[in-house]
Amino acid sequence: MKPQIAATAALLATISLAVPAIAEDVQHLRQLLATKQCPQCNLSGAGFALADLSGANLSGADLSRANLSRANLSGANLAGANLAGASLFGVNLAGANLTGANLTGADLRESYLVNASMVSANVNGANFQAAVGIPNYAATAEEFYTWGVVEGQKGDQGGAIAHFNQALALKPQFAAAYFARGVARYQAGDRQGAVLDSQRAAEIFTVQGNMQGYQTAQLFIKEITTPPKQPGSGGGNLMNFLGGIGSLLLQMLL
Repeated sequence: MKPQIAATAALLATISLAVPAIAEDVQHLRQLLATKQCPQCNLSGAGFALADLSGANLSGADLSRANLSRANLSGANLAGANLAGASLFGVNLAGANLTGANLTGADLRESYLVNASMVSANVNGANFQAAVGIPNYAATAEEFYTWGVVEGQKGDQGGAIAHFNQALALKPQFAAAYFARGVARYQAGDRQGAVLDSQRAAEIFTVQGNMQGYQTAQLFIKEITTPPKQPGSGGGNLMNFLGGIGSLLLQMLL
């Protein structure tokens, strides 16, 4: 073989090794887009961002690491599907069947999950921040609590309160969730709700022997119920308190 040809062949071999193989089965990809029927298909790593896959049958399909960002999967059958590491950011999964699906490490931020079935789904490491309609059984009380704290830090008090509600539905004696919801209610303009939640948190902290939690809740109640001594003076302690509230609430889980 001539030196020039040999060099070209070597270069092409190097390029072919450097380019990753396409993971999805092209025929399966075409089948899904044409018919919305692709059970047990190999679609690993495929791109379906913004695609209309409403009502699609993807039961048992391999969609690991697939990009389904903002796709419409309402009413889709994803029972037993492998969605590990998939991007489901902003996806519409209303009424979808995710029974037994593998959602390990999936990105479900801002997804819409109202009436979705997630029985026996593996959600270990999945990110549900700002997701709407997460079934209570899909996560732990502590996970809902953490997501609520994050939403509160971003300024979405309504989303934070919704997550704290779910945490409390799963764990009614979750003192930190009562306190966090009280803070979110105060920031949303509901002073009365903030006081009631903080008082409930203080009661539970006392029963549980958590004096630090009790004192923190009592301090918050005092700050939001005591009027400033002079108009325009006061509020400094409360602002300082609220400024570090996110880290404080996360510490309550430790």
